[in-house]
Amino acid sequence: MLHGQHALITGGGTGIGLAIAQALAAQGAQVTITGRRLPVLVEAATATPGLHALQMDVTDEASVTEGIAAAIAARGPVTICVPNAGIAEGRALHKMDMDFWRRMMAINLDGAFLTLRECLPGMRAAGWGRIVAVASVAGLRGLKGAPAYTASKHGLVGLVRGLSEDLAGTGITCNALCPAYVDTEIVTRNTASIAQRAGIAEDDALRLMLSANRHGRLVTVDEVAAAALWLCGPGSGSVNGQTIEIAGGQA
Repeated sequence: MLHGQHALITGGGTGIGLAIAQALAAQGAQVTITGRRLPVLVEAATATPGLHALQMDVTDEASVTEGIAAAIAARGPVTICVPNAGIAEGRALHKMDMDFWRRMMAINLDGAFLTLRECLPGMRAAGWGRIVAVASVAGLRGLKGAPAYTASKHGLVGLVRGLSEDLAGTGITCNALCPAYVDTEIVTRNTASIAQRAGIAEDDALRLMLSANRHGRLVTVDEVAAAALWLCGPGSGSVNGQTIEIAGGQA
């Protein structure tokens, strides 16, 4: 289905990014997975045919421009771009310093902008492309205890919606996936963080997150990957500028 396509996924060594990479590779795409931890990327690429490791820091403009240029030189223009790299940390606004705020925006929003900017020319030249940004239900509503994260994901959704208007009719679509709590390392870390901040047991913190998902369980990475694969496959060309909730119900 995707033979001849070059996909690039930021944060592609673990979690949602890796699941999407594996799904695209299974359909014939050559997939560049990026991240800051090269050993993690190499391990993932070694385990799955069609995956290619690229060390890249989305908070560093030179790293993004040089990294994506190297990927294009090796595998051709990027026609599927998945800005996925992100962090999820909660902190009350009055306890937040500028470093915390800037780090959240640099990874979750600036990194997506830089990645898209460098990948778009190849899509425009090809007259075909798929952009699938991994946002969050926090891009659609406020997430209690996480105003900076909420703002970064609202910004990403806004970027997707604005860009989709610019790309309408070009053969390139731009959409956002908005998962609720997903069974990844991020949720594991946040369970401990929430428990510590609230003074409750980790099991109780996990139950709080589970109750926020409308179907009462964590979303699996494969469920998110399946949505991404659909957006890249045949029959999705009229889906543009959309926010697809993967939350067990309405977000």
